[in-house]
Amino acid sequence: MSSRHKPNLTLWDDKELLECVSFLPEAPNVMTFSFQASSGVLFSYDPGQFITLELPVPGGPLYRTYTISSSPSRPMSITITVKAQQNSIGTRWMLDNLRPGMKVKARGPSGRFSIVNNPSDRYLFISAGSGITPMKSMTTYLYDLGREPDVIFVNCAKRPSEIIFKEALEHMASRIKGIDLKWVVEEPDPFQPWTGYLGSFNQLMLGLMAQDYLDREVFCCGPEPFMQAVREVLAGLGFNMDHYHQESFHAPSIEADVVQEDVVPDEKTNASIEFLASDVLAHCKEADNILVAARNAGLVIPSGCTMGICGTCKIRRIEGHVHMVHNGGITDEDIEDGYILACCSNPIGHVKVDA
Repeated sequence: MSSRHKPNLTLWDDKELLECVSFLPEAPNVMTFSFQASSGVLFSYDPGQFITLELPVPGGPLYRTYTISSSPSRPMSITITVKAQQNSIGTRWMLDNLRPGMKVKARGPSGRFSIVNNPSDRYLFISAGSGITPMKSMTTYLYDLGREPDVIFVNCAKRPSEIIFKEALEHMASRIKGIDLKWVVEEPDPFQPWTGYLGSFNQLMLGLMAQDYLDREVFCCGPEPFMQAVREVLAGLGFNMDHYHQESFHAPSIEADVVQEDVVPDEKTNASIEFLASDVLAHCKEADNILVAARNAGLVIPSGCTMGICGTCKIRRIEGHVHMVHNGGITDEDIEDGYILACCSNPIGHVKVDA
């Protein structure tokens, strides 16, 4: 057994590059990439968390955030499963170029969308498209615990051939009680009989799939219109939304934090930002965020989601005040230490930052 196959019983941190060790086509324009650390260290994260990759695309690095599709119960590698949307740059580069032996920088893992933060005896996972990835991670984690879980797993796709992880999930469901799979498609594949649900997820389907949904902890992930439809279905049926959790890198979160209270940005008021490390002074409006002001000044601050979620654009504020409304991409400890997220921080007056 080579040293690479013998685990190093320490934990990976994002100072070490990730080495791509395999890739697997899952569905049209969908691929799973497996990564290991060359040092053999183990991976520790919560099922459902995400990671941000620095992709070396032509023209400069791109930062993209992906939910981890593997489970921390299998800590020797980490996998992400990505779908290249139309006009995709970063994910398309991965599908076409990322191959075993290549190494990429990564940040994280991060995020609070996980069953470990909202434990329950009964779960209802509802997803659409590639939103299935955190559900796969959490279901695998529950499966690997060796106890009988109670999970109703709903996934919606356009066609049966576009359902991601179908065989892997059916294998787990065939080996243990307590994983109840429900597939919903908009239309069947040509010449392929389909016996699952057909149409769009709705109240009638929910009642048939999970009669006890009122007593379950619900996790939802997918495109925002889909999650909005799920929220409306549940709210319309009297579900206690305190037990509803959703994940999306395109949806605004209700969680927010404000560095300076009682001050809000004014789109007519001028502001200025000194980027001390770059020796650049940028003028802007208070309504502009610091990331945009940096780009307009020709500076590059690494960023991923641009929604205050992934934390990639974290920089230190040296002087001055900002108005920051984030979505969980920064901790209270970071804020106390003077850090801000450039993508969701507006300068109030004159601000100095270490960037």
